[in-house]
Amino acid sequence: MTFSPEIEARLDAAARLCSQQGATLTPLRREVLGLVLASDQPIGAYALLDHLRRSRATAAPPTVYRALEFLLERGFVHKVERLNAFIGCPSATDHAGHDHPHAVQFLICTCCGRVTETEDEGIASAIARAAERAGFRHTRATVEIEGVCRACAG
Repeated sequence: MTFSPEIEARLDAAARLCSQQGATLTPLRREVLGLVLASDQPIGAYALLDHLRRSRATAAPPTVYRALEFLLERGFVHKVERLNAFIGCPSATDHAGHDHPHAVQFLICTCCGRVTETEDEGIASAIARAAERAGFRHTRATVEIEGVCRACAG
């Protein structure tokens, strides 16, 4: 499958990061990541499977889920739990030293379905402080906020 030059550059960067970590961005993982990055909205595993079957007739759900698990572990994609769908992390391949997984907040438009990732350290710190006060050691925090985006509100 062929992707835009921008996505191909991100895929190449992801492959380099994997190599630096002693992992491999296999052709299948690369294709799944490319499909997620190319989607203008969060994309579900079965929609990914439908796309994959165009080039890989024998692709099956476990194939997609294993690839997504790999990509999630490395922070290349995030799961939007509310939608049970995946979105590419805009900063995952920008810096080799980027700390993934990182605290993210998703702004989910209930009109058009667009999801915007934000990374507000104030929110992340508030969650960490609240967990600490409760004697809870959190390992991951994702905040999903539903509302109406600027384009739909206008």
